[in-house]
Amino acid sequence: MSVQAVSHASFLFINIFLISQEWTSWRSIITGFVPIGICLVAVMQWRAYRKISSAHSAKQWQISCYCALPLRITSRCWGWLADKEIPTWIRPYIYGLYTSTFGVNLNEAASEDFKSYSSIGDFFARPLKEGVRTVDHTTCLVSPCDGTVLHFGTVSSGNIEQVKGVTYSLENFLGENSWNSRNNVEEDSYQDLLLHKVSPNSKLYQCVIYLAPGDYHRFHSPTDWEPTYRRHFSGKLLSVNPGMARWLPGLFCLNERAIYAGKWMHGFFSMVAVGATNVGSIKIYCDKLLETNKPKYKSKNVMDKCLDSNLRFKKGDPFGEFRMGSTIVIIFEAPSSFQFKLIPGEKVKMGQGICCANKEKYVDRVQKTKTNAFIHAT
Repeated sequence: MSVQAVSHASFLFINIFLISQEWTSWRSIITGFVPIGICLVAVMQWRAYRKISSAHSAKQWQISCYCALPLRITSRCWGWLADKEIPTWIRPYIYGLYTSTFGVNLNEAASEDFKSYSSIGDFFARPLKEGVRTVDHTTCLVSPCDGTVLHFGTVSSGNIEQVKGVTYSLENFLGENSWNSRNNVEEDSYQDLLLHKVSPNSKLYQCVIYLAPGDYHRFHSPTDWEPTYRRHFSGKLLSVNPGMARWLPGLFCLNERAIYAGKWMHGFFSMVAVGATNVGSIKIYCDKLLETNKPKYKSKNVMDKCLDSNLRFKKGDPFGEFRMGSTIVIIFEAPSSFQFKLIPGEKVKMGQGICCANKEKYVDRVQKTKTNAFIHAT
């Protein structure tokens, strides 16, 4: 069992115990959370086993066993607990333990006073001080969040990589192509039909960024773009940490996720917020109707919504937040000359340029004018 997992479990149980000392009416909660504690121990033991066999991908029976764990119930209970107001006097102890366990940089937070955060959820989704993150305006694409780069590169043969060597189906991940009306019978592959073909030799690219528990949990627009469509898969809530991503192929296709698809200067653009174990909810500021981490019987497997036609985001604009760590996946169209400026495993900050700087030549200005005309005409 890892030190981090033990610390995480200790943090949860100490939190419940201390709150119960202040609010005697919460004592019954301890009994109610015994099954959840057992589930957490089971999950941590499973992770320990996975580390031993990390050199191999999961077999189908292992995936079935892992998916059978009541992680959605655990996550919903954690989300409920995380939104409960904590007595002011105990907040420094609880948040201090979390900060030291997961390496939270409180110097960057808008408020460095633990007592100003009424709940664990508020502490997770804490805003940053003004000017702590700067948006790189010399590149067309920036990191939407703080996190670790799991993988990036081109999309080929309809498959994308969640980590090096472990792939999943693009179509299974995004679902039916309902956001692009271009139907060319000569290009019958799912991947080709996503392309707007704004530039010659356009390709699909992808980038996966994992948010650890100690990271800044809000995410922002990675570019200037117009989301036009939202698709919500209720899915499962499996862990998405890098070890799990290496072990379980198709992990992101199994998990709950909110997909926002639209267009940018080079054509198709999408940003996907992927849920995970203990993610209380995914909040999107422009989409109040999105409800995540709900009981399975209360939600459909797939829910689609057309967004406001006037919805536009500038690079760095606030987009949403996780109520715990998770993953952001961006999938987009760009010219074949597009190049990432990243290293696998690199830690990135929100607003950091993740592609090579723009070189504004005459031909680029002409292309940009044509692109802007295309965006406003479609």
